This record gives sequence, C-alpha cells and structure tokens, in this order.
Amino acid sequence: MKQPKVFEGGCLCGDIRYLVTATKLASHTCSCKQCQRHSGSLTQVWVELSNDQIEWTGPGGLPTVWRSSEYSSRAFCSQCGSTIGAIDDKPTVAIALGTFDSPNRQGLAPQSHSYISKLPKWWRIDHLKTCD
Repeated sequence: MKQPKVFEGGCLCGDIRYLVTATKLASHTCSCKQCQRHSGSLTQVWVELSNDQIEWTGPGGLPTVWRSSEYSSRAFCSQCGSTIGAIDDKPTVAIALGTFDSPNRQGLAPQSHSYISKLPKWWRIDHLKTCD
C-alpha cells in the first residue's frame, strides 16, 4: 500500500493555510468562462480531493466562499483576496494548483483539460519568449 503524501499551501498573505494528505490526487485544467473569471487567467489548474483529505490550518480557518452555481462555491481569502479553489456541495474540494507551496511536485501534473474550445486561438506558449 502506498504511503500518503503531504502537501501544504495557502493564500498570498498566509491567513488561509491548508494541509492535504493523500495517496493520489486528481489534477486537471479548465478554461471555462467561470474558471477564467475566478482565476483571472485563461486556464485554471485544479487539484481535486475529498473533504476528508484537507485540513485548514491557517489563522483564518476556512476560506470565505461565494456561491457560484447550483452545486459549488468559489473559495478565497477574505484578507488578501487570493483564489483558493472551489468547494462543492458533495464532498469534493478543488484547490487551485498555484496555491500549493510546491506546485511542481510529482503527482500534481494535470491529466486532462476541460473547455479547451474557450481558449483564444492565439493561446499557445511555443512562440513566446521565455523569462526565466
């Protein structure tokens, strides 16, 4: 049996912090209009987990939520405004990958993409200058 991995993350100001414990996480990207507006980006990267895999550890406790659909609420920090993710009515939480302390860790790479048709036709990175 695989040992669970521990992932930590939080908002920009540190008021909202979390600890995720899981043996495997599902990650995907989405370019629907709602994800674009919530993230301020053309594509949002989500890491999905169940409610029992996340512990809210920061001084702010649970993130603030705004009801965004019939089944889900968008979560954010009420202090700095950082996007944290989405909390569904069913026991699913989707955390924005950019809020993880180490988003480049093995096992967090997206496996699928939703609403690719909503991306602008010019959206690709192979023609851009790199800024590393």
